[in-house]
Amino acid sequence: MKGIIMKINQLLTYLYTLALIVLLSSLTFSQNSPSEDEQYLGFAQVMPELQGGMGELSKKIKYPAIAKQTNVEGKVYAMAYVDEKGNVDKVKIIKSLGAGCDEEVVRVLQVSKFKPGEHEGKLVKVKTTISVVFKIK
Repeated sequence: MKGIIMKINQLLTYLYTLALIVLLSSLTFSQNSPSEDEQYLGFAQVMPELQGGMGELSKKIKYPAIAKQTNVEGKVYAMAYVDEKGNVDKVKIIKSLGAGCDEEVVRVLQVSKFKPGEHEGKLVKVKTTISVVFKIK
């Protein structure tokens, strides 16, 4: 009987050790893998540029009805995450204006195309800041 208990204790110790190793290795790998933000450079030798420039972006903006009705004017600052093909993967609003303006900036940036950023001769993922002015005419 003592032999069986000893074997069970050894097996439990082995399983406990294995579980601990798996847990610690998963924590180590999750800390070493870059976060989504870290996959994008904050600066590149050649920063991404909107195809057609800000004028083209302005043409796509539709002034939100609620913003017009409430006379909301100002700037929305957004961070566009541009991949190495010039597509916008994600948009984060840095400074909000509200009244539907933030959502309109996100919508327009997500369908916009950029000339990709370049660093050390390679096309790279870059975060770039865009400001969009909302002014009632």
